[in-house]
Amino acid sequence: QVQLVESGGGLAQPGGSLRLSCRASGIIFGLYTMAWYRQAPGKQRELVAGITSGTRTNYVDSVKGRFTITRDNAKNTVYLQMDDLKPEDTALYYCNTKFNNIDRWGQGTQVTVSS
Repeated sequence: QVQLVESGGGLAQPGGSLRLSCRASGIIFGLYTMAWYRQAPGKQRELVAGITSGTRTNYVDSVKGRFTITRDNAKNTVYLQMDDLKPEDTALYYCNTKFNNIDRWGQGTQVTVSS
């Protein structure tokens, strides 16, 4: 059974930083592309960043230069380092992978950016 468990969300001030973590189980982690999505109230879920098994990365334009996605295959964990946070980054952040062609999601972790 695939499980994704996020942690690290919270409250940050504008310009501040947070690091999200997502620990995966039930998959051979190193073989899978991992991603972070977010969903703000009243908005559609959007892809924030992805990292392939070969560690190629991609980012939505709004976070380029501020967010960094990395992975530690020995720990079955993917990270999202978020710097220079802005109020518009406020959202529920989800970890994602596709297993057997089905999207698998964590429970989400809330990020709130406010002064």
